[in-house]
Amino acid sequence: MRIHRLSISGFGPFAGTEEIDFDRLGAHGLFLLNGPTGAGKTSVLDAICFALYGSVPGARQDGKRLRSDHAEPAQEPAVTCEFSAQGRRLEVTRSPAWDKPSARGKNGFTTQQAKTLLRERVGGTWTEKSTRNDEAGAELLALLGMDREQFTRVVLLPQGDFAAFLRSKATERLELLQKLFGTERFEAVEQDLSRQAQAAKEEVALVASRLELVAARAEAEAARLNLDATGSPPPEHNIARLSWLEDAVRDRRRELAGAADLAEAASRQCRKSVDEEAAREERRRRLDAAVARQTAVEQQAPLLEEQLFRLGRHRKAAVLDGQLQNVDASAARVRSAASAAESAFTLLSLAAEENTELAQLDLKPQGARAPEGAGPAIGAAAELGRLRSLLAVVEARLPDEDRLQGLGKRRSGLLKKQEDLTASVADAVRRRVKLQDERSRLQVRLQQLEQRAGAAALRRKEATAADELLNVVQRYGSALAARDAVKARWDGSRENQLEAKRRWLDLREQRLANAAAELAAKLVAGEQCPVCGSLDHPGPASGGPAGPGLAQEEEDARLEHEAAEAAFSRVAEQLAEANQRVAVLAGQGGDTAADDALDAAERARLAAADAEEAMEELESVRLRLDELEAAVAAAEETRSGAESELARTAALLTDLTEQSSALDQSLAGLRGGHRSLSQRLRALDNAVAVLDKAVEAQAHLETAEARAGEARQQLERALPAAGFATAEEAREQLLAAHEAAALEAEVRAAQDEAARVAELFVSEDIVLAAEEKDAGYDVDGERLAALRDAAAAALQEARDADLAAGMAARCLASLQGLRAEYEELAGAARQPAERAQMLAGLADAAAGRGENTYRMSLNSYVLAARLEQVALAASERLVAMSDGRYLLQHTDAKAARGAKSGLGLEVVDQWTGHRRDTSTLSGGESFMASLSLALGLADVVQQEAGGVEIETLFVDEGFGSLDEQSLEQVMDALEGLRDGGRVVGLVSHVAEMKQRIGAQLQVLKGRNGSTLRILDSLEAPG
Repeated sequence: MRIHRLSISGFGPFAGTEEIDFDRLGAHGLFLLNGPTGAGKTSVLDAICFALYGSVPGARQDGKRLRSDHAEPAQEPAVTCEFSAQGRRLEVTRSPAWDKPSARGKNGFTTQQAKTLLRERVGGTWTEKSTRNDEAGAELLALLGMDREQFTRVVLLPQGDFAAFLRSKATERLELLQKLFGTERFEAVEQDLSRQAQAAKEEVALVASRLELVAARAEAEAARLNLDATGSPPPEHNIARLSWLEDAVRDRRRELAGAADLAEAASRQCRKSVDEEAAREERRRRLDAAVARQTAVEQQAPLLEEQLFRLGRHRKAAVLDGQLQNVDASAARVRSAASAAESAFTLLSLAAEENTELAQLDLKPQGARAPEGAGPAIGAAAELGRLRSLLAVVEARLPDEDRLQGLGKRRSGLLKKQEDLTASVADAVRRRVKLQDERSRLQVRLQQLEQRAGAAALRRKEATAADELLNVVQRYGSALAARDAVKARWDGSRENQLEAKRRWLDLREQRLANAAAELAAKLVAGEQCPVCGSLDHPGPASGGPAGPGLAQEEEDARLEHEAAEAAFSRVAEQLAEANQRVAVLAGQGGDTAADDALDAAERARLAAADAEEAMEELESVRLRLDELEAAVAAAEETRSGAESELARTAALLTDLTEQSSALDQSLAGLRGGHRSLSQRLRALDNAVAVLDKAVEAQAHLETAEARAGEARQQLERALPAAGFATAEEAREQLLAAHEAAALEAEVRAAQDEAARVAELFVSEDIVLAAEEKDAGYDVDGERLAALRDAAAAALQEARDADLAAGMAARCLASLQGLRAEYEELAGAARQPAERAQMLAGLADAAAGRGENTYRMSLNSYVLAARLEQVALAASERLVAMSDGRYLLQHTDAKAARGAKSGLGLEVVDQWTGHRRDTSTLSGGESFMASLSLALGLADVVQQEAGGVEIETLFVDEGFGSLDEQSLEQVMDALEGLRDGGRVVGLVSHVAEMKQRIGAQLQVLKGRNGSTLRILDSLEAPG
């Protein structure tokens, strides 16, 4: 996979649109990605990862923060990456989700969803492949052959992770290796095996507890029978114990069943004796009762004869009862009708005095009965007819009077409505004027607020810029202090380096001057001269006494000089970085006076707050203006409607007044001096009712007198036939209904009792009791009580015996079931126990316990194999970087004090043959080893991804820890990565790297965001 072009817009620190031509950089094979700290070097790598996979590595995966804070509010963030893989050339453009300014959105923003566009170049033309996030992601994943984690390990080499990996202990490497290789599935296997082993163990324990519970239940069942435990197996032998309990309970059940049968037979015999004695007593009692009832019947015989005679006379008089009652009722009706007629005439007289409608009635008495009491007036029937006719006329005109009252009520309501509408019109006019005044004031206020709120965006940017400038000024002061401290160390280190170099050069000059003597001192007779090769040494040169030790002094001085120069280089690099930080901060305005920056930030914040406040108030004023417009329109509409309704109300009021006057005049004659037709109608009703009652009462009286005479004549004709001379004699023989019924009941009861007593003395029990009495049998209560006590005791004994036998039978059945259950559980427990033992051993081995002597877990074992592969691949790189000295080697040596093993890593020094821990490597050696590990990991992961060819690589920081020679070797190794057209990007801000690598991608940091530029020469940026 080769990257050709990358476009970044509004992404990370890049506010605008930045273009990177990787083909131009790749023409050199090796290029440098540099820039100050925080400028955005890592953001370039994030942009590549986001374009290909839709997310960035590590904690920066929150897509909502990918958009640049420096970008314009309406600018859309986007990343476009053009690359080739597997013979195809594609272009992918991705945009993360972001909040776009919108007047209609919530809080002034509308959320824009993430977008993806995938295109492929076919025949020189770009063809759209997909616009769906998931579909494009799936096609890219299949084409690249790597997921995001593999891509970041292979293409974006995480060298910092490996530097920490080298310094860590073997037991601390597990988490980092898991992150690099993603072996969580093997750890999940360990946990799954542990869960299975625990579940199997719990299953076995559950079966064991159930077996113990079954045995305990069997013991509890048998304990109720109080068995003899002599010779029984011990409780811990559960199977034998259950068999013994079953046999013992079976014997006990047979014994108790026999005893229960004997007790039941004895109980039946006792119950039979009690029943026989109780039957004799009952027969004797019934005989005595029958004799007593016979004596009572004989004593009541005379009274029965007298009652029968009295009942016969009553029945004869009862034949005349209906006629007697008819005579009495007729006389009562005559009295009642006379009283009613007298009351009706009295009421009519009183009503005539008060009711003018009866003024024409003549109240003089008439007829033959007039001297004895009052009667109806003369012409009452004719007057009653006239009043009823008048009543009908008045009642027919009642709706007209109701209509007149309704017209009056409507007129009153219209008058009230006319007053209310007049007030409503005036109120609507006043409210409209008030609302128009408020609207005018708010329109003036709206213009002022719009002017203040219009500059809100500018004020926010000014406040943000002022805060950033204040932060830069503070950081500039800190950077100046740090640079001065580094400058002081640089001066001291420079003096030490110059002094060490001077001493070394002096000693070197002395040694060169004494070189001949030094060579002569090493000549041996018979051996070749290292200069001319002669075996003879006729005239060796001579030197001073310091000659032999001068070489060692010169070597020591050289080493001291190299150490001083290395220290000076480190301090110089720190000084360059400090100067660069000061220059960058000064370029960003850091040299501004602190008080000025603070005052400007405060003023900008106050201005921004004022603009924000104006925006908030502006919205409320606009809303209020809308409300006022609606209120003014509503007030005008209310006034217009009220005026129209007022005109309609006045017209209706005039019409109603005319109708009421005409109707009142037409009803005045029918009122007859009353205030209303209703009162006239009530007076007529009362007069008709009183007069009607008087006429009706006289008619009832005459009818009652005629019927009373007929009833007396019929009774006088029926008395002789019934055997009575007068009506009073017949009434004396009559009994009341309840007395007659009671007398008949007494007679019938006496006759029934005599018949029943006669039947008793022919029944079998009474006859037998008489025979027993004649034979001398007497009732003895003590004898019966004794028999009952004996029967009760026998019954209880039989019940106890039967209960014991039943308990033994149930106990036997329960023991048989428990024994079968125990044997079934015991058989089913063997396989889970064997499986639990197997799983426990397997889980212990996978977790590094038990017989696993290396205490290496399954996860560690897999990671150890991967680590061994990475170490072999890394050693090929490290040998070249370390001039053939160092190798990396995986070790699974057993750790001390029982610690887990398998993830050891050691470095082999091929110059000495010794092995040592990687934590003992120096800074430069550590860098080379970590870089080798990163490259080795890239090779291993690339093989896992199916041999995907990687043509673009990025290597992270760390070059500043290398000396000149080591840097040369590392650069040679990196140069070797370019074989086959591969492009390698080095991420560093080391000054010497800038001088060595001509092709550079520079990240420039500014107050308004970062920018990118490409350099193709060794010239420093202007």
